[in-house]
Amino acid sequence: MVTYIVATALALGAGLLGAWIGWFISRRIGDNRLARVEELAKKMIQEAEKEAEIKKKEAILEAKDEWYKAKLSFEREIQNKKMDLQKIEKKLQEGQANLDRKVDILNKKDRDLQNLERVLQAKDKGLKAREAELERLISEQNQTLERISGMSAEEAKKLLMENLISQARQEASQLIREIREEAEQNAEKEAKNIIIQAIQRCAADHTVESTVSVVNLPNEEMKGRIIGREGRNIRSFETNTGVDVIVDDTPEAVILSGFDPIRREVARMAMEKLVQDGRIHPARIEEVVSKTEKEMEQMIRDAGEQACFETGVHGFHPELIKLLGRLQYRTSYGQNVLAHTKEVAMLSGLMASELGLDPVIAKKAGLLHDIGKAVDKETEGTHIQIGADLAAKYGEHPLVVNAIAAHHGDVPAQSPFPILIQAADAISGSRPGARRESLENYIKRLEKLEEIADSFQGVSKAYAIQAGREVRIIVEHERVNDDGARDLANQIAKKIETEVEYPGQIKVTVIRETRAVEIAR
Repeated sequence: MVTYIVATALALGAGLLGAWIGWFISRRIGDNRLARVEELAKKMIQEAEKEAEIKKKEAILEAKDEWYKAKLSFEREIQNKKMDLQKIEKKLQEGQANLDRKVDILNKKDRDLQNLERVLQAKDKGLKAREAELERLISEQNQTLERISGMSAEEAKKLLMENLISQARQEASQLIREIREEAEQNAEKEAKNIIIQAIQRCAADHTVESTVSVVNLPNEEMKGRIIGREGRNIRSFETNTGVDVIVDDTPEAVILSGFDPIRREVARMAMEKLVQDGRIHPARIEEVVSKTEKEMEQMIRDAGEQACFETGVHGFHPELIKLLGRLQYRTSYGQNVLAHTKEVAMLSGLMASELGLDPVIAKKAGLLHDIGKAVDKETEGTHIQIGADLAAKYGEHPLVVNAIAAHHGDVPAQSPFPILIQAADAISGSRPGARRESLENYIKRLEKLEEIADSFQGVSKAYAIQAGREVRIIVEHERVNDDGARDLANQIAKKIETEVEYPGQIKVTVIRETRAVEIAR
């Protein structure tokens, strides 16, 4: 037991001794490390201070360098400004010297003018004296002439003026007659040359339209699908398009008939789409016709814009452009009206240029002269009145409006443009092949119009003019009075309506006049 205690005490003492020795060694090691760390920190601080000192010196040097550069730049700028000021000063000195020279020259001229004025004043005094002497001599001569002739000065002056006026009138009359004769000789020749040049430069194609359209079919079976069960498809198509569908023995084709060319074209396009698609029933027909009508509106607008582009005329109101496009599907005597208006625009523009007139106004008037035909079936009045109203409504030039209204002679012309439109209209309509009407039928219609007019009592002569658009009738003034002339025009117009077939309208003009003729012997 004692031995165990002693061993325990020894072990405890050894542990305490070991712990003290470990603490002592650890402390010595920590002090050494702390000393090394402190020494390292001092070195780092010294190096940082040295580096900061170096950077400080570098910053100071850079600042000095920037200051030196700025100084040099400022000195150069000051030097340049000094040089500029020296140049300006030199120019001012030169200018002052020039001014001094000019002042000297002006002073010299002023002295010369003063001398010249004194000379002129002296001459003026001499002239006044001479004028007084001349007036005295003329007065003496007039008194002598009055005494010799027995007439006063006023009477002699009046006689002289009468002689001079009579002589001047004779010479003026002769000159006017010569000018008129020369103008009459040259006018027809010049007019023909201008018209020939315009026709040669405007080579428009002729287009002829009809009142039917033919739609080709892929096979005969398609006719039955177009007709449909109990005819419901064809009835639906005719109701939606407003045209007649003729299904006959024509192989692989159906015919669309209608007097409205726009409706007929819509029907043709819709029929071709239905045939190509193959689905033909009332609902599909209504859908396709509706889409085709929208396409037709765009095609009409494009046709109007193309006509403006081809003729070089711009600035029309959009509604006028749309109405122009509608003329693409309107015909007159078989001639396409839009092609006709483009040709008239080109011809009138060319003739206006030759005459020194504004070709733009002439082209506009030519392009719009038949614009009323686009809506004459929907609006009351002649196409001339409708066209003039439309042009005025959409802000066209007054000369253009007058040219449209006067191109058939219905209203007085306010400028040469209506005459140009009349000439271009006649050229375009009368060119060979432009209109489908045969010469034989044309002559028969003119003869029929004159025959109807001659059948009334009191008619002296009747003339069908303007390609059969107007009949002018001269009556015997002893047998027909003014009221009777108006009644006669009405009767002839009604008889023409019942007996003659014609497109458009025919104007009936009755002329009654009294002439008094005497012969000087």
